[in-house]
Amino acid sequence: MRKMTEKALEEAFAGESMAHMKYLGFSEIAEKEGFSNMSRLFKAIAYAEQVHATNHARNLGVLKKTSDNIQTCIDGETFEIDEMYPAYDAVAKLQAEKGAQTSIHFALEAEKIHADLYKRAKAQIDKGQDVEIEEVYICPVCGYTHIGDPPEKCPVCGVSKDKFKKF
Repeated sequence: MRKMTEKALEEAFAGESMAHMKYLGFSEIAEKEGFSNMSRLFKAIAYAEQVHATNHARNLGVLKKTSDNIQTCIDGETFEIDEMYPAYDAVAKLQAEKGAQTSIHFALEAEKIHADLYKRAKAQIDKGQDVEIEEVYICPVCGYTHIGDPPEKCPVCGVSKDKFKKF
């Protein structure tokens, strides 16, 4: 692929991905405010943005076999843990941005768990076996990720177990 086309698709992928996530967030707000039809419209268009992003990713060669995709996840999570979030945290602390510090802390703690889960999963997939996994629970406040029954309170942010989302 020529460089200008590749750069254009990378930017389009980033834009479509961001739109997808924003629209899902907008959908949650609309639902909480009692606008269920608007919530549904946001979700529908978020899905369309996901389709666009997936098409761009496919053309960029981002989507590969599962083992390779897991390795991409491990590399990304490790970068976030070792470099990105520590640097972002330093900036937030320097500028005394408490909300940003909390958000960064929440993400960093979850990313550590994600990296470990992906490493363990890759070992199974590379043996040709599917991942043996119980239900996954995610804290809706900080993103803490737990396999099996969650703790009574989130160890990162303290939210109660009944708030966790089950997958």
